[in-house]
Amino acid sequence: MSTPSRLQIDPTTNLPRVTSFGELSNFLRTSVADEESRSVSQSMSQLSVHVESIIAALKLNRERTVVAPMLVDFLTVLRVHRNLVVNLGLTWRGLYEYAGYLQALNNFRVLIGQWLLDGGPRSAQLLLTAEDFELVGWRTLGEGMLMVDMYENWVSQDQAEQSTLAAPNEPQVARALAWWQKLRR
Repeated sequence: MSTPSRLQIDPTTNLPRVTSFGELSNFLRTSVADEESRSVSQSMSQLSVHVESIIAALKLNRERTVVAPMLVDFLTVLRVHRNLVVNLGLTWRGLYEYAGYLQALNNFRVLIGQWLLDGGPRSAQLLLTAEDFELVGWRTLGEGMLMVDMYENWVSQDQAEQSTLAAPNEPQVARALAWWQKLRR
């Protein structure tokens, strides 16, 4: 039996949903299965703050002198976060969602580099739109949220299984001892 998701469920689709970066931050703040989970969640929160500020800047204007430094700073934050993800334990790396998230992070880094180069360095405006950046930001952070949620479901399921295996009750112990005695005769 799987643990229910901590994400808000959309009643029309019966699927989890997050509609704002604020909801994303709330989800990430409650992700505390262990220290690694806490670190990943805090780092993803930092990513979401940067994504949100870049989207706001792009909505105001797409001037290279304003947005390009923000994108370069974001590349640094993204690189640090990716290093954190790459150094996660074996449990994380065993998740199917881990590879998907790592690929999404790599794609985001490549796209930012392309967006910075598009139009050439002498171009006054970036060709990047707020909508394009928001789409890639949501896709990447969505992959990360899925990975965190699956990891925490796995951890809680594993802990539940360990607690049921940890202490056999008295009738089980008595039956096991009786069986053992029969074998020894």
